[in-house]
Amino acid sequence: MYDLIIIGGGPAGLTAAIYAIRKRMNCLLISPDLGGKANLRMVIEGGTTYQVINGSDIVRRFRGELEYLEFARLLEKVTHLEKAGDHFALTTDSGRQFEAKSVILSMGADPVRLNVPGADSYFMRGVAYSTVSYAPLYMDKQVAVVGSNGMALRGAAELAQIASKVHLIAPDHGELDSNLGRRVLASKRVTLYEGWQPESVAGDSEVRQLVISSPSAEQCTLDVDAVFVELGLVPRTGLVEGWVELDEQKRIVTSCGTETSVPGLFAAGDITHLPAEQVLIAIGEGAKAALNAYEYLLNG
Repeated sequence: MYDLIIIGGGPAGLTAAIYAIRKRMNCLLISPDLGGKANLRMVIEGGTTYQVINGSDIVRRFRGELEYLEFARLLEKVTHLEKAGDHFALTTDSGRQFEAKSVILSMGADPVRLNVPGADSYFMRGVAYSTVSYAPLYMDKQVAVVGSNGMALRGAAELAQIASKVHLIAPDHGELDSNLGRRVLASKRVTLYEGWQPESVAGDSEVRQLVISSPSAEQCTLDVDAVFVELGLVPRTGLVEGWVELDEQKRIVTSCGTETSVPGLFAAGDITHLPAEQVLIAIGEGAKAALNAYEYLLNG
């Protein structure tokens, strides 16, 4: 019986594991990989790495520490999780079974992918699924944002402050009538293509063009340095759907202390309803989850 099992090895899960170990908790992190999306790097021609502190550097250090502590990690996928009396029981894809007094869920969320020719080929070479993470790299560049939801509009608003040109490809009307939508469309740097659809991404070593089509099948080629895809996130909450409170987007609802609707079950990172998509935020939430799990066990 473990004190704590952490499911998911992204920034939140890695941080939770390190904090739990330092609290001398008998814990285990189970994940197919260590680092999650923080392992990705955007490739930019002529890009320079400055001596600044960033979340990815911290994640690499936590990952290195956990790689050394083999007893505290298992590189498998959890396929079943349930509350069994006063503890939790889970099974991995290899059939191994574990029990724990508390669990932290940090499996993250998957972006809705852009399914057009070239999109996968140029992933992280100009095609990105997190504007908030990579927008600062494209100062004075021409970029495209694909989407019409709140995430797309927030991304377009941020890019309009730094990019020379922002092409907003909105497949539908979405949230364009919101206050944020009207603010974005009022920017002289933003051009709206409502109802248009991406058709293909092209370039050389990096993205150079995005081809889009109108409802009347007219095509237009946009010269861009990046394509930010903001079509939504799909949280990995299949393990707890039906017995843990989720919001309308199937994200786990948590308190400010990372508690879920089930005592002893905590959640952190992009799997929750709290705004994230930032490594440093996930790191903080992971630390908070571990410390709250520790308090839960002390008072249990």
